Amino acid sequence: MYHVRRLSIFVACFLCLSFIAGTLPRYLNPAQTDKEKAAEDKLWVSSSRYWLDRQACRWLSLCGIHHLTWDPAALLPWNNNSTDDGELFAERLELRSLGDDNERHAGWEVAGRTARGQRADRGNVLQQTPDYVLKYAPLVHLYSKENFWPSDIAEHVQHMIPYLETEALNRTALLDDLHELNGMDGQVFLTADVDVESRPEWLHSHSSIPHTWREDNEEPHHDYVDDGAPSNQPGGQHHPNQDTTWYDVSRGHPVNRISDPRRLGQQFSPKGRKPVLDRKTGFVRRDQQPMPADPTPINKPHADGYSKAPAVLILVDKGDGIVDAFWFFFYSYNLGQTVANIRFGNHVGDWEHCMMRFEHGIPRGIFFSEHEGGQAYTYNAVEKRGDRPVLYSAVGSHAMYAQPGFHPYILPFKLLKDVTDRGPLWDPAKNTYSYWYDYERDVDDGLDVDADVDGEVEYLLSRKDADASSLTPTAENPEAPTSWFHYAGPWGDQVYSLADLRQWRLFSQYHYVTGPLGPKFKRLGREKLCITNRCRILDRLKPGQTWY
Repeated sequence: MYHVRRLSIFVACFLCLSFIAGTLPRYLNPAQTDKEKAAEDKLWVSSSRYWLDRQACRWLSLCGIHHLTWDPAALLPWNNNSTDDGELFAERLELRSLGDDNERHAGWEVAGRTARGQRADRGNVLQQTPDYVLKYAPLVHLYSKENFWPSDIAEHVQHMIPYLETEALNRTALLDDLHELNGMDGQVFLTADVDVESRPEWLHSHSSIPHTWREDNEEPHHDYVDDGAPSNQPGGQHHPNQDTTWYDVSRGHPVNRISDPRRLGQQFSPKGRKPVLDRKTGFVRRDQQPMPADPTPINKPHADGYSKAPAVLILVDKGDGIVDAFWFFFYSYNLGQTVANIRFGNHVGDWEHCMMRFEHGIPRGIFFSEHEGGQAYTYNAVEKRGDRPVLYSAVGSHAMYAQPGFHPYILPFKLLKDVTDRGPLWDPAKNTYSYWYDYERDVDDGLDVDADVDGEVEYLLSRKDADASSLTPTAENPEAPTSWFHYAGPWGDQVYSLADLRQWRLFSQYHYVTGPLGPKFKRLGREKLCITNRCRILDRLKPGQTWY
C-alpha cells in the first residue's frame, strides 16, 4: 500500500507538471498558435533521434536538453586577450574604418547596373520624400555592449544560399531578382552559407557601428506636460482620441473629424495657404504639403550618427493627409536573451521597425516594434532630441523601446527580458533607401486587412505574381532595387530540427527560430498604429509597460 501511495503521488505530480509545462508558456505567449503550426510542431518533435528526448519534449516541454551548452555572443577572434569591454569596443570602432565610410555595399550598385533596363517602366516622375518625414526622423540608441550591429541587406544576401525547404538551390541571391524565388514550388529560406555559431564577421557587422556624435548641449526631452496645459510641440498635447481619428485610418476608412471643424481648419491651414478646389469632385480639400524646411538642416555635413548600413524607409499614403513612414532596421543576426545562462530566441536575419504617422505633415503617433507585436505612443509622449523621437534598441534582439532599462516579456517573474541603454546614437536618416508603397496594388479589395490579420499576411505570401509597380523608389534614389521587397520567404535559416546539436526548446522557448519575413509582410496597409488588432496608444512613458 505504501508503494502504491508513492506511485500515485508521483503520477499526480508528473501530470500536474506536464500540464503546467505545456499550457503556461502558451498562455503567456501573446502569439496565437493555429492548427497548422501545431502540426508542424509534432513533426519537429518527431525529428529527434532519441525516444526519451521525444517523450520529455511532448510531456514535460523539455526538448533537446542533452544539447544544452553555453552560447556566447562573440568568439573574440582578435586574440588580444583583453577582457575589458571598453578596449574591445574601441577595437571594433577601428574595424569600422577599414573601409570607405561614404560607400554603401557594392551589392546595391551592382544590382542597379544589372537591372537598369527593367526600371525603365517606372516612369520619369518619382515622388520625393516629404521634408517633414526627415525633419521628424527617429534616432536610435543601440546598446553600448551590442555584438550584432546594423547590417546592409545587400551584403547579407551575398552570404545566403536559397534553400527550397531542406534542399539547396543552385543559384545565388541578389537584391534585384530575389522575388523570382517566389516561383518555386514550396517555401524558400535564405540560409547562411556557414555555421552561424562560428560567428563570421558579416554577422557582427562591426564596420556599421555609428559614428560618435560631436559634443553638443542638446539634451533629450519630453514634451508631455502633466498639468493639462497645451504643448507648443508639433504634435500638440492631446488625448489620442481627440481632434480626428488619425489613429485608425486607411484609404477605405478615411479620417473622421471629431472636433469643431473651424478650429481644425485653423490648425491645419497655416497663413498663406488657401484650400484647393478639386475640379473633379467639386469639394474643397487641403492638399498635403511638405513641412517648411528648418533654417538649420537636419542632415548636417558632419557624420554624427552615420552608419554604413542603410536603413529602409517605406512611405505609405493612407489618404486624407495621412502618411505612414515606416523605418526598417536590418541586422544579420538576432541574439536571444538568456534565462539561467540558457539562451533562447536566436535567428539569422532580423527586421525591426518603427512607424510614424503624420497628419498633414504633423507627427501624431509612433509605433515601436517588439518581438511579435509592439507598443504605440502619441508623438508627444516619447523622448525627443530636438523634434526627433529617440528609440532604444535592445541588446541582441534589437527590439524597439521608448525607454532605457529592463523590459521583461513573455515569461513571468522577469525571467526573460530585453535590456536597453544610451549606447551609440544612430541617425538612420543619413543613410537611407527610401520608397513609396501602394498597398492597394498588392491586397485584394475584398480583404479587410484589419479584420483578418493572419489572412492579410497569408494572402500576400500566396501571391506569386507580385505587382512590381506597388513599390517605387523615391526621387532621392531612383535606381534603388525593389525585387527584394517582394520576396515572400524568411531572411534567415529555417528553424533547426530537434536532431540538430545546436537546437533545444524548454517550455516552448526555442534556442533557434526561423528567420523573419521582410517589410512587405509587416502589415504596411494597416489602419491602426499597431501591427496587432488590439492597439492601445499611450500618452506618457511609464516603466514596465507591455503591449500584451
